[in-house]
Amino acid sequence: MRTELVSEPGDPARPNEDFAAVGVPASGQGGALVVLDGVTPPRSGYGCRHTVAWFTARLGGALTELSVSQGDVPLREVLAEGIRRVAGAHAATCDLSHPRTPQATVALARWSAAEVEYLVLSDSLLLVESPAGEVTALLDDRLSRVPRASLVSDEVADATVRNREGGFFTAAADPAVAARAVTGTFPREAVHALTALTDGAARWVERFHEGDWTDLFGLVRKEGPAALVERVRTLERAEAAKRSPGRGKTHDDATAVFVQL
Repeated sequence: MRTELVSEPGDPARPNEDFAAVGVPASGQGGALVVLDGVTPPRSGYGCRHTVAWFTARLGGALTELSVSQGDVPLREVLAEGIRRVAGAHAATCDLSHPRTPQATVALARWSAAEVEYLVLSDSLLLVESPAGEVTALLDDRLSRVPRASLVSDEVADATVRNREGGFFTAAADPAVAARAVTGTFPREAVHALTALTDGAARWVERFHEGDWTDLFGLVRKEGPAALVERVRTLERAEAAKRSPGRGKTHDDATAVFVQL
């Protein structure tokens, strides 16, 4: 098995709110990958004394342990238990009912000798390559279907679409959200390799249109995840040079994980 991972903050002066890990059980049979993208809260507050980076580290660690140690538990239940554990760690000190309580998007994959399971929630994503080189993008597209006017930074507008029917869902404090995740399985022999991405790395396709998902997968397989992130950074700097100063953040946290089974 070959694995490569890169996770780079969008701003060196701020903590990286992404999380990534690859776990392999002591038996050496099977494994799992976990990628989270923390949702940056508004400056006006979010009811929690903890940072988003704290949340993603806690949830990512729980999901890595659970997905590897409990290989017979469905990934939706793994996510629900991970959320439950982290909520229990700060329920006594924080307002977990706040609509912007720390939360994250999720991409999980777990493989055994028989199958490859996947789970995707919000805009982190998973790419699956077949032995023939065909690439399938596993996406939760609900965020892309939310009206643009609802995605401004105003908290009231945001609360009308976040973790609500007709909007989109993220892993926050309610374990029930795990039932909203996009899940499925592939026969193990149908999967040659996997790539998981946060939206900061997926910009190469989704924002800059440098190629499609098959092109991106080929780049990561040939040159590695770090090369993908560096190309995204180059494109972001070029874009920033053309726009007025102060209009939006130039870079986002960017994470990419490659696993060849």
